Amino acid sequence: MIETLSVRDLAVVEKSDVSFSAGLNTITGETGAGKSVLLGAIGLLTGSRSDRSQVRANATQAQVRATFKLPEPVLALVSPLLEEAGIDPCEDGILLLHRTITANGGGRCTVNGCPATVQTLRRIGVHLVDFHGPHDNQSLLDPAFQLMALDSFGNCKPIREEYAAKWNAVRELEARRKELLGDNTESIARELDLLRYQVREIEDAHLDPETDGEALLAEYRSAANAARILELGSISTQALAEGEMNAVDLLAAAVRSLEEMRDLDCPKAAEWLDQLRSSTNAINDLAREISSSLSKLDCSPEHLQELESRISLVESLRHKYGRTIPDVLEFLKKAQTRLESLESRDQTLADLNREIAERTDLAAAIAKKLSAARRTAADRLASAVKSQLADLGLARAGFQIEITPVAELRPTGADEVSYGFAPNPGEPMRPLRLIASSGEISRVMLALKTVLAAHDLIPVLVFDEIDANVGGEIARVVGEKLATLGKSRQVLCITHLPQVAACGHRHFAVQKHVTGERTFTQITCLSPEERIEEITRMLGGAALTSVTREHARELLSRSALPPSPSI
Repeated sequence: MIETLSVRDLAVVEKSDVSFSAGLNTITGETGAGKSVLLGAIGLLTGSRSDRSQVRANATQAQVRATFKLPEPVLALVSPLLEEAGIDPCEDGILLLHRTITANGGGRCTVNGCPATVQTLRRIGVHLVDFHGPHDNQSLLDPAFQLMALDSFGNCKPIREEYAAKWNAVRELEARRKELLGDNTESIARELDLLRYQVREIEDAHLDPETDGEALLAEYRSAANAARILELGSISTQALAEGEMNAVDLLAAAVRSLEEMRDLDCPKAAEWLDQLRSSTNAINDLAREISSSLSKLDCSPEHLQELESRISLVESLRHKYGRTIPDVLEFLKKAQTRLESLESRDQTLADLNREIAERTDLAAAIAKKLSAARRTAADRLASAVKSQLADLGLARAGFQIEITPVAELRPTGADEVSYGFAPNPGEPMRPLRLIASSGEISRVMLALKTVLAAHDLIPVLVFDEIDANVGGEIARVVGEKLATLGKSRQVLCITHLPQVAACGHRHFAVQKHVTGERTFTQITCLSPEERIEEITRMLGGAALTSVTREHARELLSRSALPPSPSI
């Protein structure tokens, strides 16, 4: 419940501190006195939009504060939101909200003394306060609200949460699939084609840094000069060992001479002979090596063309993929990795599609259970609402809940819900939004809220002139219904009907007065005697007679309520 509400320089309210009670708090006053400012302040604290025009004239800023005492179920909903926003937890279930609006359009929010955003106030506020007024009643016409009300009444929350978990799992998988597919499937296909071509081109080349570098160029140069090399090599071998008057034959003559010198006891001849034979053997070995190398030399045009093609291929790959052969091979490695990733994408997509189908089937099965629970609850809720409408002067009105299956699963299941209403006998049942007057819609909302009181966790209900277009005995019933809601909820109700005001556990009067050319609004919690005077004013206007005052006493006596319940 809201324990205290403090307002400073908001609209026509300069300063107001209000302590609400549990149960039904009625708020009365002349039209334009500023009653709705209180509800506007609560709206600001629960995340409604602000405007600098809300700041009182000549003030620099407007401030609103409230202290909420949260019951345990609501505290369990709010605490995770506080933790997520980095806000201090509630102590003893007390939640402190504060909002400032400056005249230049700025603002500031705090929750439990910690800085917060308007979005955080809004997320918290949906668990704290439920507004119903001439415009807020439009929520009753919202299919989402109608569905939520039905689920609340039918205790469908466990099934709905189970379904939501399965549905969210499907959405997460679909998001992964969308990410994998990317924004442009055609671009991925083009990338795959390019990668396959690049990988195939480099792999087919069988590059080797050892043989495709300087060694290849050296072989090419050698092949390009093969004819001249063969010619010069032939001259060398002829001179060394194969031609007439070659070096080996000439050295053989020298060997014979030294052998004879040795035999004639020339002291140095044996040494010279060894050196000469060694040189002769070396020349023979050299001649054979040159001859062997020349025999392996391929000077054919075909071989030269092969080498030229190889060099051209290597240079082309280096031009495309890297300055050096190691660079080209590194590019190949990265391209292979990327190609493998994209090619495995198809398998990943297939796995995702299979899992999505399986999880969708699971979600659909739970949605079917949820639909069955809703159909069971729909008749009971319609019957309960009709019973409440009878009390509110619509005894012969028709009310039904139509559940229509939808083709595709939605976050809330596989159903559309529509509330049908026939205010008069003999009229066909039509969607509520098409036929209900403002008075009728208010009474339908009150009937629904009364039925849902045992199922709804929102602790504070705010009604702004929900009793519009009703009067007499029905007005008294409206007041009693609101008082009944006050047994399980804190109810704040702005009303112009004395029958409703008399049902309040606590009664506040809003009065406007002008002092020094400035308008001031005062909000007062009425004593029993003051309450009689206010009810008298509401009954008779300016004609405050003893008869109207006695009528006021009678209304309060007939509506006598026990002390405010402890919610």
